[in-house]
Amino acid sequence: MKFLDQAKIYIRSGNGGAGAVSFRREKYIEYGGPDGGDGGRGGDVWVEALDGLNTLIDYRYQQHFKAGTGEHGMGRNRHGANGDDVVLKVPVGAQVLSEDKQELIADLTQPGQKIRLLKGGNGGFGNTHFKGPINQAPRFAMPGQEGQEAWIWLRLKLIADVGLVGLPNAGKSTFLAGASAARPKIADYPFTTLSPNLGVVDLSSGERFVLADIPGLIEGASEGAGLGARFLGHVERTAVLIHLVDATQDDVAQAWRTVRQELRAYGEGLADKPEVLALNKVDALDSAARAEKAQALAAAAGAPPRLVSGVSGEGVTELLREAYALVRARRAAAAEPNSAESRSEGWAP
Repeated sequence: MKFLDQAKIYIRSGNGGAGAVSFRREKYIEYGGPDGGDGGRGGDVWVEALDGLNTLIDYRYQQHFKAGTGEHGMGRNRHGANGDDVVLKVPVGAQVLSEDKQELIADLTQPGQKIRLLKGGNGGFGNTHFKGPINQAPRFAMPGQEGQEAWIWLRLKLIADVGLVGLPNAGKSTFLAGASAARPKIADYPFTTLSPNLGVVDLSSGERFVLADIPGLIEGASEGAGLGARFLGHVERTAVLIHLVDATQDDVAQAWRTVRQELRAYGEGLADKPEVLALNKVDALDSAARAEKAQALAAAAGAPPRLVSGVSGEGVTELLREAYALVRARRAAAAEPNSAESRSEGWAP
């Protein structure tokens, strides 16, 4: 299935049905009176997050979604049927933005979460609604209310615990394949990964998390260069970043600085996330070259990197356990304020 993480669509809620003007015409009823029913309500437009989806590809082939129109009222006090709703089914982690992308309308982070985007128009009142002691035979009814319309953007931000970042050809896809059951495309040229990949890491029965491989960043990615700018949003929800640096390149310190600069330029708190630094592809170096590259990278980053190899598996498990420990710490920190608040709201003697 092709990956698509943003789509622009048109949505419109249904118009309400018009009320009816009608009078009773039975032969043996002396005073018939009005009996026009109300119009039906127009359909709403909803967005719902489903657990089994992971792309917005369906919205490439259909961009217009219109809810049903309410039926008109009829005689004998028959009300019109309500219009059918439209439900936009999106993956968990999808966001709904205004046409100019300046306003966040909805953020769906939980499976089954459902939000109404546009409300359908109300149905008009029939002439029965207006009868009274003064106006006993009203000959008018209300039209239905118009529906609402809008152009919106759907944007997907993957739900992952840990994100893999690094320059192109840093070995992120190979690392993901070695750490999980995911099988991303792997080749010996830059920009092999054209879309984010997800993998579930199973360290043990109680240690499991989702790892996301993001397309490689280059200098200027935060301003639109390369592929990274579009996909940096997928690491916004992650708790931890694993920064892979290719050990076979000449200047490992500059490679680390380039990615860190792009994370800071992008904003959204990416530069403040906990980072696990790793020197990848060390299986291609001898012991002296390993020590030299590790020392240079530690001097730039201010912390010693882990030495790993996605091909041989060296150091991968230890790196994943360190990342998972940070994920658990972030989860616990996020849960503490909620638990403290719930305790304070409870009754106490």
